Amino acid sequence: MTWETIQAPSGLAPPQPITVRAQSIPARHYFPEHAHSWNQMVYAISGVLTVAVEGRSFVISPEQAVWLPTGLRHRVGSLLGAEFRSLWIADEAGRGLPTAPTVFGVTPLLKALIVEATAIEDEEDRDGYAGRVTELILDQLRRAQPLPGALPWPRGGSSLTALCEALYADPADPRGPEAWGRELGMSERTLARRFETEMGMSLRSWRRRLRLFKAIELMGGGLDVTRTAMELGYGSTSAFVYAFRTDMGCSPQAYMRGRGADRFGS
Repeated sequence: MTWETIQAPSGLAPPQPITVRAQSIPARHYFPEHAHSWNQMVYAISGVLTVAVEGRSFVISPEQAVWLPTGLRHRVGSLLGAEFRSLWIADEAGRGLPTAPTVFGVTPLLKALIVEATAIEDEEDRDGYAGRVTELILDQLRRAQPLPGALPWPRGGSSLTALCEALYADPADPRGPEAWGRELGMSERTLARRFETEMGMSLRSWRRRLRLFKAIELMGGGLDVTRTAMELGYGSTSAFVYAFRTDMGCSPQAYMRGRGADRFGS
């Protein structure tokens, strides 16, 4: 299936100091590569975004965002659809924030502030409330923690796209490298080499990271640990808990309790 382009609205004024753009991105739609004369925080309050920047491409969940400094060319889309919330931030307001593209964690507090900023975007700021929300957002961005573990994604036109899209839609897909090589018309060895070169990790490691990414997404959406393990293709709940604990340093239950405790944290 092909992807369709979305044209960004024209004639929008620069942020003073922040503009919130709210837009629904349908499945398999994207904004073509472009740049802004201001900083941007790429984020979705629901759904998953695909972000391509500086020769890299990866996906982010509603617990993650991407900081893009002024002038950086990028492309944003969604495989399954997303509720896009883009923050445009003036250079002056963005001082002290990263000078390179950065993936960082989004706390429940920052998410709530973005939702509130969207709701009051067109209201006159008579009592300074909008300004206080803006300052809180900037404070949260300065305190945000960079994440090294974003899920890599193939660049547009890559022969690996069909593989990654299929595994993202069904992480329990049992096909291994040999079967996927046949599907893509290449040997198992060629697939392994191409995957490592393009994605920066082995297919096995990528699938492990995908399962972790999907686990957090599914549990964040209300699925319990047992059903999440089944959706991801684990043979048992205990196998899922072990894999999650190995990568995250805590059980799935403890991780989600920590996310709830962060609701009014940093």
